[in-house]
Amino acid sequence: MKTSGKVFLVGAGPGDPELLTLKAAKVLRSAEVVLHDELVSAEILRLIPHTADLVNVVKRSGRPSTRQSDINQLLVQYALLGFRVVRLKGGDPFIFGRGGEEMEALRQAGIEVEIVPGITAALGAAAVVQVPLTHRELSSTLILVTGSSKQSNHITNWPDRLPSNATVVVYMPGDLGLLQQRLLASGVAPEAPCAIISEATSESEKVHITKVSDLAVSPSMAAPKLLVIGEVVRLADPIRLRQHFGDLAFSQNFADVSSSNTSNPLESAE
Repeated sequence: MKTSGKVFLVGAGPGDPELLTLKAAKVLRSAEVVLHDELVSAEILRLIPHTADLVNVVKRSGRPSTRQSDINQLLVQYALLGFRVVRLKGGDPFIFGRGGEEMEALRQAGIEVEIVPGITAALGAAAVVQVPLTHRELSSTLILVTGSSKQSNHITNWPDRLPSNATVVVYMPGDLGLLQQRLLASGVAPEAPCAIISEATSESEKVHITKVSDLAVSPSMAAPKLLVIGEVVRLADPIRLRQHFGDLAFSQNFADVSSSNTSNPLESAE
């Protein structure tokens, strides 16, 4: 009879299989059961042994998905049967990934759990467009928030004033009009540059760069996406944006935003 198994909460990173950590790949190759989100790429899923049971819990914003309580119960049940279980999540399990809730459920059931961190979407998306999330001259504060929460009024809990030297990254930004109002109410300048990055690090990746005052009229872009706001967005690589993402990526709005900075390298793209 098998003794209780073990559960690994594993971050799959933002999408590009080459951004998966060595430890995550090692754990996947020895898995007996894998519960994965829909956003985990097919390339990463191919690392899982054919002998393993693969369970898609369809965790994706805006789509029907398995209830979190049911996922917790499945993890406990598989582990009690003695299996080596992997809970595979996009990004990092502890950055808006509900890893904390799953860890608590496993602890309460007396199940051994190990966390394998992944590259969170903010890091992957920023690297794609060469936006440093912190910079000694532009940003000494990094704020990660979510546009989706268990509490419907979560956005009202933002700070009344955001630091002028902050970079703000919004995961699952949702209603851009509402976000625009909240940013302006928190003291963010209307001319502050921002970037919407859709399906970061994948072949379907799209980028739109604009400014806060025009955020509400930004084009619709596929999920998963995130929003980066702050002066560091001025450092985005214009050549890469123009070559790889076309007109959607390099908007006239951002040309206007950057025109006041005569030393900004974005000027050479116009």
